[in-house]
Amino acid sequence: MKKFLIGVLWALLPFSVLADHHESTAKEVRAKVEEFNTAYATNDADTYFGFYTADAELYFYGERQPVAAYSESWRAAIAAGGGAAKNDMSDVRIQVLSPDVAVATYFVDNESKSPDGEITEARAFETDVWQKIDGVWRIVSLHYTEI
Repeated sequence: MKKFLIGVLWALLPFSVLADHHESTAKEVRAKVEEFNTAYATNDADTYFGFYTADAELYFYGERQPVAAYSESWRAAIAAGGGAAKNDMSDVRIQVLSPDVAVATYFVDNESKSPDGEITEARAFETDVWQKIDGVWRIVSLHYTEI
């Protein structure tokens, strides 16, 4: 019986190690999600777009958008005096799929300012797929849908 119990404990040990690893990965990704959203909220376009891979799949307002086109239009809006006025996250959940891939989902309460000063409010649900590439967490896919 003693050998059996030791065998069972030995077999379960990797699951404990995986759980610890998943927890640390989830914390890493959550920190990146917060940095990403802070960069957006403060109109720090260089930092914000630095989180995306060049070929990330982006889906906003019912259509796919290339990162380059999105970057160009967002930077133009900021340069003209527009941009984000608020971008608050809630109910953030991180699902670790592997040591190098995780999915973050959350609600966003957003206020955008047009170049003429008009504020538009929106509540949305966002899903980000994060992948660790060359030791750096990057967004490879993002889906943003207003509620």
